[in-house]
Amino acid sequence: MNQQPEENALVERRQTPWLFAQLLVRFSLPLYVTCFIGRLVLCLWLLPRLADIPWGTRLMAFVHGIRMDTIAVAWLTVPVVIVACLAPSRFASRAAFVAQKWSLVSLALLVFVEVATFPFFAEYDARPNFLFTAYVEYPRELLTMLWSDQKLGLALAAVLVTAALWWRSQHSLAPLAQRLTRAPLVTRAVFLAPLSVLLFLGIRSSLGHRPANTSDAFYCQSRIAGELAKNSLHSAAYEAYRGRKDGTRLAAQYGKLDRDEAYGRVAHMLRVPLNAEAPFRRTEPSVAPTVSPRNLVIIIEESMGARFVGHLGDQRGLTPSLDELSGQSLTFRNLHANGTRSIRGLSALSAGFLAIPGEGVLKRPKSQSGFFTLSSLLEPKGYHSSFIYGGEARFDNMRGWYTGNGFDLIVEEKDYEAPLFRGSWGVSDEDLMNKAIETYRGLHREGRPFVSVIFSSSNHTPFDLPDGKIDWVPNIPRTSVKNAIKYADFAIGHFFQTARSEPFHANTVYVVVADHDIRVHGDAAVPVDHFHIPGLIHGTCVPPGTHDEVASQPDLLATALSYLGVELDYPVLGTPIHRSERDAFALMQFNEAYGFRRGEKVAVLRPSMAPQTYVWRDGQLSPTEKDSELELDGLSLIHVAEDLYERRLYR
Repeated sequence: MNQQPEENALVERRQTPWLFAQLLVRFSLPLYVTCFIGRLVLCLWLLPRLADIPWGTRLMAFVHGIRMDTIAVAWLTVPVVIVACLAPSRFASRAAFVAQKWSLVSLALLVFVEVATFPFFAEYDARPNFLFTAYVEYPRELLTMLWSDQKLGLALAAVLVTAALWWRSQHSLAPLAQRLTRAPLVTRAVFLAPLSVLLFLGIRSSLGHRPANTSDAFYCQSRIAGELAKNSLHSAAYEAYRGRKDGTRLAAQYGKLDRDEAYGRVAHMLRVPLNAEAPFRRTEPSVAPTVSPRNLVIIIEESMGARFVGHLGDQRGLTPSLDELSGQSLTFRNLHANGTRSIRGLSALSAGFLAIPGEGVLKRPKSQSGFFTLSSLLEPKGYHSSFIYGGEARFDNMRGWYTGNGFDLIVEEKDYEAPLFRGSWGVSDEDLMNKAIETYRGLHREGRPFVSVIFSSSNHTPFDLPDGKIDWVPNIPRTSVKNAIKYADFAIGHFFQTARSEPFHANTVYVVVADHDIRVHGDAAVPVDHFHIPGLIHGTCVPPGTHDEVASQPDLLATALSYLGVELDYPVLGTPIHRSERDAFALMQFNEAYGFRRGEKVAVLRPSMAPQTYVWRDGQLSPTEKDSELELDGLSLIHVAEDLYERRLYR
């Protein structure tokens, strides 16, 4: 009487391997196809930028891409394997439901990320990375930008995701998964070990000492080809994970280096003695001594790259106020940004720090207090310190970082009564400048010297701008970067026109500088030209002139501090330009890569890859003879910046 059930069980056992194979193929194949189509369309879109690469090399992006896709697909397959191998037979229908729903989620997620790759690439010139998830913490700003700039992309994503979900529902995995999980649990559990090994190899995608990561996608000299080979979902997840691993030494991925050698090299580059307890802290004299210490105001302009600025070569007349101010100031003509995000520029210009691997110090726990800033430098001399912003200062943890490190006053959107204009990112730059003048006027009446950081926001997508302030640039949308630059320049002019009539003006040193360029992109491993930013120092004690050597944002800060009229003791990772035998260099962070520039030479350092030396000439980055000293100096800065943070030595 039991012969029939026994025969059925035998049949199920024999069919189990075939059912497992069908389930894995039917789950993963649509995911691979989605990645392939996304890569193919991206390749066609980027074809002009791949023109210098042989066709064979271009096609290899798809070969390496399969390896990157396998990592993502293998991760997504893990829940299906666990359910198929370990779900009790009596819950076969529920297991089938879970498998089907997970297949829907996986496909929808992959389709969405592939569609999102295109606007992200247009903005950051890279596949989705840790920036892809950074704005999720700020839903208001994220939704505003998406609705303003990406209506078409959102509609396309909705259509394609809906189509993918419909297709998956029409080709459901539920019947197959239910049939498989009806087989005896013992029979299915046997497959857990081999399938786990298979998925482990897929996730690892390497038989070497280390698993594959995003750096393995860079199979040739072309950065764009490497980005093409990446998988967007894996890239975003990996970089977000890597960037948020506080306490993990990410600098080692760029190359190993003895700590003492790294510190020795950086001390030599800064031309300062090395102090074990407080590295690089030294006493810097003033170049313009005075009895009464001067105020310091640092105006940080959002996304104002040098390519928009008239006195740095632009011919469109977008920055007349800044250009006029340049003729009356000490102007840096070869200034480089720390990185491509505001928090990199803020830490450079408020603390003299370099771009640390992974998440910026504004958001890292060990730098939320006891970290050297302008406040800790000048508070002992009686200075009042302020950070003045027009939006919500919780963004990128600005409020927490500035407050925790001693700034006396944080001004943000909620502190503006009846502003002239309010946009997506807060009040207008004109409101911002008016608030700053009001703050300084009150401090001057109290007889207090002050140091203040002003951070603008109008030049940020979606470029909300007030009426009646500027003549709109002809033949382009009103909400465009050119109009935003022009309005930001108007606000700068408004600030100085007002400040010159104030009693605090004669005793104040001003810095006007950008945090970074907008939409940093380029075919080179590090697009050096997009790190070029405007920067100047203005004041009655500052002789007008130009500085043409390579310089960094910390250099600009150190130089500005030398005009305050008093001797200062600090660890700033930059050098005043007046220093004799100064080593002129700049460290630039571009996504996960670093560029270290000295003169015309640039060392490019990327995770898990050998450093490479290039020459920067005529706007091009070309491979040249290896310069080991240049590469080691760049690597030293990366290691030292991370170590200063990790051991809390930057104080």
